[in-house]
Amino acid sequence: TEMMRALGYPRLISMENFHTPNFMLVSEVLLWLVKRYEPQTDIPPDVETEQDRVFFIKAVAQFMATKAHIKLNTKKLYQADGYAVKELLKITSVLYGAMNTKGVERADLSEEDSSKFKFDLGSKIADLKAARQLASEITSKGASLYDLLGKEVELREARTESIARPLEINEAEKMLKIAIDCVLEQVQKTKDMLNNVALDEANLESKIEKRKLELERSQKRLQTLQSVR
Repeated sequence: TEMMRALGYPRLISMENFHTPNFMLVSEVLLWLVKRYEPQTDIPPDVETEQDRVFFIKAVAQFMATKAHIKLNTKKLYQADGYAVKELLKITSVLYGAMNTKGVERADLSEEDSSKFKFDLGSKIADLKAARQLASEITSKGASLYDLLGKEVELREARTESIARPLEINEAEKMLKIAIDCVLEQVQKTKDMLNNVALDEANLESKIEKRKLELERSQKRLQTLQSVR
């Protein structure tokens, strides 16, 4: 109740409201919390029939699991009693904690300020996704580095043998010539590609100019038809 008041929920809530199943209040609070988490969320608020209620609870649980990684017990939420409060507390605690990390003091918020207070966890979710991606990349790089270090003994022997081998000038010149030929071939390919790009650019400019002329003729014809009408 204190967290909901601090978050700006417009109604007063007490545990008395949940001594008996109160699905309308639970659904209202759930929808309000989801909207506070992501205002653009489109979850149908219809809870008139049993099928609508089941669909609503499933939609909210799926949204919170996907967007906030909060696992909700749908059965307890559907009970809409004191057990449902524990599930609601999972979402409320996250939002309340996020509000406090932004330096907003609950005691300094009046009811009007609370109703106007809005925050967006989108940036925090983006940071979380980026951190997870970086952690995955670090793990992958670490495994690759471990494999490479495992081959160091074998590679050290081959490297030492290559260094100790006397350098043959003729062989070195031959390898350098091959490398130079490869570089020149790559340079020629790059030049050919640039020439092709220039040719394509000229063709495109010609087509654009042709389309402009056609457009001008069409506009003149349209003006003539409009004047005739």
